[in-house]
Amino acid sequence: MIDWTRLKDLRDEVGAEEFEDIVALFLDEVDDAVEKLRSAPDTATLEDDLHFLKGSALTLGFRDLSDLCQTGETEASQGRADTVDVAAILNSYQNSKHVFLSDRAAHMTY
Repeated sequence: MIDWTRLKDLRDEVGAEEFEDIVALFLDEVDDAVEKLRSAPDTATLEDDLHFLKGSALTLGFRDLSDLCQTGETEASQGRADTVDVAAILNSYQNSKHVFLSDRAAHMTY
């Protein structure tokens, strides 16, 4: 679910303080995007919304979420936005976020 190696590499690349800023920004922006999908998914912008989520998920190692967003983005780009499993994407984000927040200290030792 979480690519902890990716996260450690990112932290090592940018430094611990910058990493914390990236994490906070990621969670804030993705929470907003996920809320948009939850409350008012727009088939006209779904491809772009999922592309954003996919990239954000990759940045912080949320592999499963990234994969689901890629599948949905492809479906939306082929005119099948109505077949995108938005519920699975929302569920994956909540699960990934929970695992990230609860297991982060154990995996991100310096």
